Amino acid sequence: MLKIEDPQPQQSAASAGFALWNLGFRPFYLLASSFAALSILLWICQYTGHLPAMYVRTPSWHAHEMLYGYTLAVVAGFLLTAVRTWTGKPTPSGVPLMALAALWVAARVLIMTPFATAAAVVNAAFPVAVAIGIGIPIVQSRNQRNYFFIALLLLLGLAVLVFHLADLGMLPWPERASLQVGLDVVLFIMAVMGGRVIPMFTNNGVPGVKATRHPLVERIALGGVLVLLAADLLQATPGVIAVAALLVAVAHAARLYLWQPWRTFGAPIVWVLHVAYGWIVIYLVLRGFAALGFVGELLAVHALTVGAIGGMTIGMMTRTARGHTGRPLVADPFDVTCYVLVVVAAAIRVFGGMLLPGAYLVTVVASGICWSTAFALYAVRYWPVLSRPRLDGKPG
Repeated sequence: MLKIEDPQPQQSAASAGFALWNLGFRPFYLLASSFAALSILLWICQYTGHLPAMYVRTPSWHAHEMLYGYTLAVVAGFLLTAVRTWTGKPTPSGVPLMALAALWVAARVLIMTPFATAAAVVNAAFPVAVAIGIGIPIVQSRNQRNYFFIALLLLLGLAVLVFHLADLGMLPWPERASLQVGLDVVLFIMAVMGGRVIPMFTNNGVPGVKATRHPLVERIALGGVLVLLAADLLQATPGVIAVAALLVAVAHAARLYLWQPWRTFGAPIVWVLHVAYGWIVIYLVLRGFAALGFVGELLAVHALTVGAIGGMTIGMMTRTARGHTGRPLVADPFDVTCYVLVVVAAAIRVFGGMLLPGAYLVTVVASGICWSTAFALYAVRYWPVLSRPRLDGKPG
C-alpha cells in the first residue's frame, strides 16, 4: 500500500516552515497537478453528459486549458527554476511569484465567465509575464544560449491571444491553428530540453550506459520541428504536413535510439523520460498519417498531449521537485505509480481509440480517470515536499 507522506521524512531543523513561494517550481507544480486532476474529471463529466457545459464550452476550450493552462504552468515552473540555475541570478520569488500564480489562476477562472475580453488579456499576459520573469536574469547574465526561451514564451502569448480573438470573431483565423502552433512551440521546448537532459540523466543514473548525441541528428530533429511550426503558421497543405511530420519522426527516432532507452528500465525516474520522448515519435508518425487521412487527427494530438507532454511533465515534476528540495533522485513506488498511470492513460486514449472505435467513449473515460488519478496522487504526495524548505537547508 502506498502511503501519502513526505518521500523522505527525515528532516533537518531547517526544513520546518513554509516555502511554497521560494522558487517557481513549487507553486506551479502544485497548481498544475491539481488542475490536471480536477479539470479532466470535470471535462469527462461534461463530455459524458453528466454536467452541463459549465467548465469549457467546446473541445477547443478543453484543448486550450490543457495547453495554455496545465502545460504552460509546468513550463513556467520549470523555467523559473532552471533559469536561476543557468544564470546564477534570482528569478521571481515571494510576492512577485505570488502575483504570477494569481495571474495564472485568474486566467483559469475567467474563461468560465462571460468576461471574454478580460479572459483574452489575462491568458495572453501570463506567458508574457513569465518571459519577463526569466528574461531579466537571462539578459543580465548574457546567457545567449537561452534567449530563445523568451521568444517562445512570447510566441505562446501571441498564439493564445489570437485564439481568443478568433473566438470573439475579431480575427479570421482558425482556433485549431492557434492550438496547433502552441503545441508546436511546446514540442520544440520538449525537444530542446529532452536533448539536453535525457542523455545526461541517463548516463548519470544508469551505470554503463553511453547515451550520445549526433550533431547532424540534433540539427535535423530540432530544425524539423521548426519546419512543422512554420508549416502550421502558413497553413500548409496536408501533403506538406504529412511529408514533414514523417521525416521529422525518423530524426527523432534516431535521436532516441542514440540514448539507449532499452537500458533504462531499472531506473524509473529515467525511463519515464525516454517513454515520453518515444511518444513524440508516435505523435509525428500519427500526425503524418492523419494528414494523409489514415487515422483520426485527435489520436495524433493525444499522443503528444497525454503521452509526450503528460509523461515528460510528470517525470520532470518528480525529478526537479526531489532535486531542488535536497531529496534523492530515485523514484519511489508512489512516483512509479504516477508514471505508469500516465503511460496507461496515453495508451488507452490513442491505441484504444484506434483499435476499438466502437468503445471510443469508454476509452476517453478510462484514459481520463488514469490521468486524473496520477496527478491527484502527485498533488497530495508532493504537497509537503513543495511547501517545506529544502532538507539540506539551502535556499530555493
